Amino acid sequence: MSISMPASNNRMNARAWGVLFVLAGAVFLEGIDVAMLNVALPSIRTDLGLSTGMLSGVVSAYVLGYGGFMLLGGRAADLLGRRRMFLLWLTVFLVFSGLGGFATEGWMLLVARFVTGVAAAFMAPAGLSLITGNFPEGPQRTKALGVYAGTAAGGFSLGLVVGGLLTSIGWRWVFFAPVLMAAVILVAAVVLLKESAVHERPSGGFDLAGAFSITGAMLLLVYGVVRLEHPGNGLVGTLGVFGAGLALLAIFVLIERRTANPLVRLGILRSRALVRANVGALLFLASFAGFQFAATLYLQEVRGWSSLQTGLAMLVIGMDTILAPTLTPRLVNRFGNARVLFGGLVVAALGYALFLPIGMDWTYAAMLPTMLLLGLAFSLAYGPLTMAATDGIEEHEHGLAGGLLYTSFQFGTALGLSAVTAVSVAALGDATTPEAMLDSLRFALVVPVAAAVAGALVTAFGIARRTAGPEAPQNTPVSAPTSV
Repeated sequence: MSISMPASNNRMNARAWGVLFVLAGAVFLEGIDVAMLNVALPSIRTDLGLSTGMLSGVVSAYVLGYGGFMLLGGRAADLLGRRRMFLLWLTVFLVFSGLGGFATEGWMLLVARFVTGVAAAFMAPAGLSLITGNFPEGPQRTKALGVYAGTAAGGFSLGLVVGGLLTSIGWRWVFFAPVLMAAVILVAAVVLLKESAVHERPSGGFDLAGAFSITGAMLLLVYGVVRLEHPGNGLVGTLGVFGAGLALLAIFVLIERRTANPLVRLGILRSRALVRANVGALLFLASFAGFQFAATLYLQEVRGWSSLQTGLAMLVIGMDTILAPTLTPRLVNRFGNARVLFGGLVVAALGYALFLPIGMDWTYAAMLPTMLLLGLAFSLAYGPLTMAATDGIEEHEHGLAGGLLYTSFQFGTALGLSAVTAVSVAALGDATTPEAMLDSLRFALVVPVAAAVAGALVTAFGIARRTAGPEAPQNTPVSAPTSV
């Protein structure tokens, strides 16, 4: 049943706001969990005596679990129920985040982070489809998705500061704090969440062959991207991993074309708006993840700032937590989703470009314009990307559409990090001086600029197509005001 007010009334009642804050709290939890861990990595290495490879694996394990199981998670939400999947995997997230805090060996952290990533892969698309299912299309859904996107993005930026504070107390609190948050959200979710109204639930059983093949393909492809960060792994082995992943992906397509109950209905990809939204999401997150990594290296390893100072420097990006739910819905209702998204990507590209001439003696005042522009870019882009992911898609496939979007987010994050790392390492060579590191980071910062520009071009192409005439995907109605 739907919890929102009738479509004719654009104001949400108290229960609707409660449900929205539960779902937004869960996506905030995902973002802050990742950001806090990144800040705590040096302390974890010192305490547990982890090698660089093992430390990198702690981050990569989460990415593998998240990216590998996302499409399966989206389909599971459609087939088995969004509320059920959300509550089940929020519980798993809570348990394994806590277990990570008790780790005494590197392998314990790897297992905990991998399962936590899997839990997020099932929880995220279920949460997004509960949003779209419980709030009717129009101003209510736009406002709800604005709040949802703002809290998601705010989790990443605020997590840097919170992670710095908790790490100063003890790195294990970076794992225990999400447990406390998840417990509160879980209790509220059990009370408030109702299954969203689904007009048509897919029939038939689970496509196990498709599930195994696509999960294996995603795991291998994400692992291949992660290997790019470490040139010492060997090019032949990395190409082999990519080749195996692509082979499994081809097998998956063949299975989906022949099975009666496909895990992913391939026809959904005929929506050019949906494909553009996912490409835009990949490029937008690739640009930000790459920038955040390069900027962190600049501030901490070149300039000698502490993790807390670095988090505070980037805190202004978190202004999207306020702007996304207040400003963005109004802009979308007035100018349309595509134009607002295009503006966000252009602003992001400008912000990254302004950071290119970094120097050894740059003041924070010189960095502030970039941070402000990125906060505005996230406000304008993240919400519209989330809206575009399900725009024009049948209600019973919103979980699948959400899975596709979050897969793009995760691949974009992994790709951005790997590209910036690879360029930086290649440019640095064997040099070890701060000046050489600064020069290598300047080269690497070109990657976020290029990714943001490419995302803006993809979005501009969509605007041009809509200006030229309507663009309706086969067998799928498209809502004109918000198509990307």
